[in-house]
Amino acid sequence: MLYLFLSILFNTLPFVLFKLFAKYNIDILQALVVNYLIAFLVGFLFLEDSTSLIKIDNQSWFVGSICLGVIFIVNFYFTTLATQRNGISVVTVASKMSVIIPVALGVFLYNESLGPIKIIAIGIALLAIYFTSLKESGISRSTNYLLYPILVFFGAGIIDSSLKYLQTFYIKAEEIQLFSTLTFLFAFFVGMVAMVYKSINETTAIRGKNIIGGIILGIPNYFALYFMVKMLDAKAFQSATLFTIHNIAIVIVSTFVGILFFKETISKRNVFGIGLALLALFLVTYY
Repeated sequence: MLYLFLSILFNTLPFVLFKLFAKYNIDILQALVVNYLIAFLVGFLFLEDSTSLIKIDNQSWFVGSICLGVIFIVNFYFTTLATQRNGISVVTVASKMSVIIPVALGVFLYNESLGPIKIIAIGIALLAIYFTSLKESGISRSTNYLLYPILVFFGAGIIDSSLKYLQTFYIKAEEIQLFSTLTFLFAFFVGMVAMVYKSINETTAIRGKNIIGGIILGIPNYFALYFMVKMLDAKAFQSATLFTIHNIAIVIVSTFVGILFFKETISKRNVFGIGLALLALFLVTYY
């Protein structure tokens, strides 16, 4: 339960920082690249045996770590595009409803069972995520840019599913720290390529506030991945239950943080969504 709590906490913090990035007009790509470098350095500092980096290509999860690092930054890119074109509500719904992907794979890959009550609970959870994320003005129904929310949906689902798959079949408990560290390093390399490409096509100044933003983001971002893998490794719940609790909790915590610290308004639909979320949490945990 401790790892679940810590994963929820550190996976919520980036959402708070993204709000601050928008407020202070921080360049997302620059901050993201610095963030991945900082996340790698934090992981490197915590490595018990830094010489293990020398033999990383012999690790069974090495290729998976590279792929996951690429997916991290690509999914963030699509998330940014979706936010600009469709709004933050659509992005939140798309990313959190992706819980159905790892839940479905849990049944097929890990022979996990889903009783009727848990199936109902997951359905309620999806409704809860929808209503909690819905703003007063409603979600844009324009079909012009549906591609990006769909990509965010699959990107978030692939990340969660890949983490569960790698943790189940390849990553040993003592390798979680090394895996997390290397994944961020690969994401940093991809981000650097993207930033160089962008600088060739347009003039981009590197500003101190972007670097500071990336440094602040990098620390919780590292622990978000680390504790998520530790949470999966603990096997306190089946993955269907775990991902449902995890995603609902992040939506609820993010909602209350927005209300308390950013003076965001909460509608009746949001209250209804929170109520559904609490009901789903109860059902999926105790049945």
